[in-house]
Amino acid sequence: MKVVKPVFTTLSAGIFAVIGLSFHSTAFADEITLRIGSGHPNGPAVYVTDTAEFFVPEVKKRVEAETEHTIEFVEGYGGAIASVAETLEAVQNGILDIGAYCMCFEPAKLFLHNFPYYAPFGPQDSEQQMKAARAVYDSTPWLTDVFESEYKQKLLGLHGWDNYHLGTTDPWDTVADLKGVKIGGAGPNLPWLEFAGAVPVQSTLPDGYLSLQTGVYNGWLMFPSAYLGFKFYEPAPHYTQIGFGAMAVNALTMNAKKFDALPEDVQKILVEVGRAYEEQAGTSLNTRQKAGLEGLAEVGAKLKVLPEEARAGWAASLAEFPSQQAKDADGRGMPGTEVMGKYLEAVGATGYEWPHSYELK
Repeated sequence: MKVVKPVFTTLSAGIFAVIGLSFHSTAFADEITLRIGSGHPNGPAVYVTDTAEFFVPEVKKRVEAETEHTIEFVEGYGGAIASVAETLEAVQNGILDIGAYCMCFEPAKLFLHNFPYYAPFGPQDSEQQMKAARAVYDSTPWLTDVFESEYKQKLLGLHGWDNYHLGTTDPWDTVADLKGVKIGGAGPNLPWLEFAGAVPVQSTLPDGYLSLQTGVYNGWLMFPSAYLGFKFYEPAPHYTQIGFGAMAVNALTMNAKKFDALPEDVQKILVEVGRAYEEQAGTSLNTRQKAGLEGLAEVGAKLKVLPEEARAGWAASLAEFPSQQAKDADGRGMPGTEVMGKYLEAVGATGYEWPHSYELK
């Protein structure tokens, strides 16, 4: 005898399957996971600390409060996912969804984005520096657009380094004493050393302690927050406040494809929190600059201040540097002269007075 399977059973199975799939899809859509990271560690590097302790929790809080979604971050700082020189590419390739990095480690791809380095002895105050850099980005869309057009990522916010000074293993009294001394730096700041006759050495923060300890170089162009945080004062206790300036050269970017795939309300929050991350950067950096100098004094580092006359002479020796870098950028098909001109104007608008006034030629 042939048994006829009830039609409602088949239909019900199909309906329940669709309903189940629907619930699964909704649940999946509600739970967003993003990979975020940096080559520098959380703690000694202020921009990474602000990424981990401001950007991440603020995005999570707002997404949960303002949308029907939840969001989790898989965090990988200190090179756990990508090194300092790999982060831009990691975001571009989707290894990271969001990356925080210093543009100084992309001397070719982001050559012009390092424009603050090309006019040293600029704003000592990080709030002034961030304000000037933002003015340049706002008036030059190319600086923002190139992230997406060339590197498939969206710029969420800028950050920076606090005021650069110089730490050394040995004491020195005059700029002439630095002649022949090997000094490490990030790359775009190494030309600052030409006036002193020092020997520039390309390096990174994670390599600094051992390199100073073993004599790979005997000095570091470094801001107080990291000089204290990375304990560079142990192998190089002599710290001279020169005031090369604060530098807004760090970026927080997101893979464009990943960003576009997110719900619009989540996109809006990421953009707004990215800008808030940038807006609090100057205050955060100033706070860490002050704490860094105080901390170095407490641990016994030997602090001194370069006399203003020597500082002005050092700045004057670099008078041609902004023009040279602007023309170099022009030759690379970048708006170099435009950006450097706007930056010098933007710094002037903050009220800062250069020890030597730069003029583009």
